[in-house]
Amino acid sequence: MGQRDVLVLGQQCAGVAAQLRQVLPGWRVIAAETVGEAVAGIGEATRPVVGLLQLDQNGAELFYALEDIHSTAGTMEWIALVERSNLGTGQIGNFISNHCYDFHTLPLDASRLAITLGHAHGRAELRLRHAKKTIIPNQFNMVGSSPAMQKLFASLEKVSASEAPVLIHGESGTGKELVARAVHNNSGRAKGAFIAVNCGAIPAHLVQTELFGHEKGAFTGAHQRKIGLIESADGGTIFLDEIGDLPHDLQVNLLRFLQEKTIERVGSTQRFNVDVRVIAATHVDLEAAVADRKFREDLYYRLNVLRLNVPALRDRGDDVELLAKWCFDQFYSEKNAAVQGFSAKAMKAIRNYGWPGNVRELINRVRSAMVMSESRLIKPEDLGLDGRIGEKCSQEAVCLDEARDRLEKDMISQVLNLNKQNVTATARQLGLSRSTLYRMMNKLELQK
Repeated sequence: MGQRDVLVLGQQCAGVAAQLRQVLPGWRVIAAETVGEAVAGIGEATRPVVGLLQLDQNGAELFYALEDIHSTAGTMEWIALVERSNLGTGQIGNFISNHCYDFHTLPLDASRLAITLGHAHGRAELRLRHAKKTIIPNQFNMVGSSPAMQKLFASLEKVSASEAPVLIHGESGTGKELVARAVHNNSGRAKGAFIAVNCGAIPAHLVQTELFGHEKGAFTGAHQRKIGLIESADGGTIFLDEIGDLPHDLQVNLLRFLQEKTIERVGSTQRFNVDVRVIAATHVDLEAAVADRKFREDLYYRLNVLRLNVPALRDRGDDVELLAKWCFDQFYSEKNAAVQGFSAKAMKAIRNYGWPGNVRELINRVRSAMVMSESRLIKPEDLGLDGRIGEKCSQEAVCLDEARDRLEKDMISQVLNLNKQNVTATARQLGLSRSTLYRMMNKLELQK
């Protein structure tokens, strides 16, 4: 095994480092009295993945040290060095629980600490390899491997190669604009403009001039010529989101544009050609709107030449976990320094929730939890899902999770009894750190 590195941070680090060098011949021990020295040590070419923090009542500044250190090496595992009498201190106890892989009570037992360091180093290496496997969106800049998304990707390949109008259908929050951009970016118009318009967000009396533009003096307040959004997209693509909200009288003008590829500014009698591909999107049933005479049938068929259906998040299976992890990577710089990932219960809640707001809701909840969570791992309550875990969970999934919990609880109980409730001995026998065992006991409601 090659050289391994450990960082020792604290005012008395020199003594600890000297003892460790005697019992850890295969390790490089880096001593740092201040956070600044620690960050410099982490920034070296051969950076440590394990660190020791000396904690005491007079070292309160170290409680905030990881905020700077995590930004430099967020995958490091930390072991606290602490006097046994200080373990009952709320501030120190909370810090160890939220930030540290394990703790080592003083006076220093270098041989025992060496074993803990080895375990922490192995875990840090695993986390480092996992961290490098960042979820990368595919060529359409979307994350997903479910059958529903593979079907969408296959359709995007075909649609992008065409010049025909496209109608995208999907629930709110599924990413219809992202799909429209994917069509544009993978088409022959990729170098042209992509203009997105939310038809439902423009006041009805302004839709005409926003889409088609107007001439100077066309109406009161028209002090100069205005180029409309369709004309601005000349040579590119215009995306008409929520097309079902387009006023009925303006649907005629859009139909004429699709038929003739010409527009006429308000206040002008001159028509001119515009080379624009139209992509429209809706979350409503346009066929039903046509039947109710709320949407023109001829316009519907002009828009619905090529159709893309964006699946709801609840229909995308394991994609919900991929998206949650992608979101965590994407907004990593915004998170609370203590937060390092998702708890198993949080992931269970994410899988089992129905996501009525789709991907937009998922991103919103994860970003909020990354900032507001006060724990190392995001919990269901941080996501606002603590009361909704079972909303979509199948009976089979519930039975499997319950069986796993029962098995873990029985095994830990048996080993605790064999070791006369000695947590340290039990953790050693199970191959766990004490902090991991304590977390599992808390999760399974096992009292020492």
